[in-house]
Amino acid sequence: MNLHNVSWVRQEMVLASARPVSQHGPLEWMRKNLFDGWLSTLLTVASLSAIAWLAMAIAPWLGNSIWKAKSLTECRQLLDGAPGACWGVIRDRWPQLLFGFYPADLYWRPVLAFALLLAALAPVLFRVLPSRTLWFSAVYPGLASWLIWGGSLWFPVAAYLGFAVAAALFTSTARISRGLGVSIAILGAALWWIYSVQPFSSGANDVVPIALEAVPSREIGGFLLSIIIGVTGIAMSLPLGILLALGRRSSLPLIQMLSVVFIEFIRGVPLITLLFTASLLLNYFLPPGTNFDLILRVVIMVTLFASAYMAEVIRGGLAGLPRGQYEAAEALGLDYWKAQRLIILPQALKISIPGIVNSFIGLFKDTTLVMFIGLLDPIALAAAIRANTEWQGIYWELFIFIGAVFFIFCFGMSRYSMYLERRLKTDHR
Repeated sequence: MNLHNVSWVRQEMVLASARPVSQHGPLEWMRKNLFDGWLSTLLTVASLSAIAWLAMAIAPWLGNSIWKAKSLTECRQLLDGAPGACWGVIRDRWPQLLFGFYPADLYWRPVLAFALLLAALAPVLFRVLPSRTLWFSAVYPGLASWLIWGGSLWFPVAAYLGFAVAAALFTSTARISRGLGVSIAILGAALWWIYSVQPFSSGANDVVPIALEAVPSREIGGFLLSIIIGVTGIAMSLPLGILLALGRRSSLPLIQMLSVVFIEFIRGVPLITLLFTASLLLNYFLPPGTNFDLILRVVIMVTLFASAYMAEVIRGGLAGLPRGQYEAAEALGLDYWKAQRLIILPQALKISIPGIVNSFIGLFKDTTLVMFIGLLDPIALAAAIRANTEWQGIYWELFIFIGAVFFIFCFGMSRYSMYLERRLKTDHR
């Protein structure tokens, strides 16, 4: 039967017609999303009313903002009884909020360290840069610590030599046993850092003096302190969390038990307790005369705390992978570490991106807890500014500014996580 001769079979294609006007456009979007039923309409009207009320209440306060004032009394005189925001406190005290009591003539050092931080993060976060730029990312921690704290440049150089010592010991002993090589490498690096870093740096500085003016940790505060603790904790907690997650799923009983005990203990103790431990109790367990910087102690405790939560997030990603992925790695003849590096971890980390970034954001916001052990984070500095006679009684402006800066950092991390999820989404290919 020839279908071309059948009268009810169309002989040509019908041209596509435009959607009806009533099914697209802003009016249709509003109907579907804002006024789709009586409940949706009620909630929309209530929400718009609340937003309008807030705008009408806040607009006069923001509209009468005062930026040029040296005290709260001067602000009130300029406002002449009208409601208004006194942003003069931010203009007057913004260096203190950003840098704490860091010497004003040395502000260029933390500013340069922050600019170099962006350059160091770029090859890690974005694939467009060549992989050889990762060398700068590896060198950056020592360079940043030298810029911020000052002292001899040979001290971070000596610290990096510890990794070279570990690599040399591992290379020479790995032929016998990889496990033995790892153990000897860790032991050798620890002995170098404990006994050789200070003599080496002092001797090298006597021969070739390269040093900056030293800045004690008690003068570091504000957002500089929050960035130091937050960035260091984020950078160190992820690899530690990965190792703990793998240890908890290990088939070796000792490693599994140690990982489980560490994770459950850290997760069962509040962060503020660990911070007090770092501040008050840790010195009792150190040899007499040991000078262990407080910020370094806080960074270690924050990193350990975050790594325990990171381990559980990554363990969830590992548990979400089908058993076939592990069997495929075994079928390819890959050993444990190659299978984890090439097949298992890339997929598990992709699954865990939302949880990982959520932990990072929580860690960065938790840096404000260091105010309880005497470190001058932005909240502690805001309290100090409010105690000053010039700004006694100021409140909203300081905390709005601090909250806005924290929001910028946290919102940036959340946007990057969404970008990373889109970049790694391969299920449609």
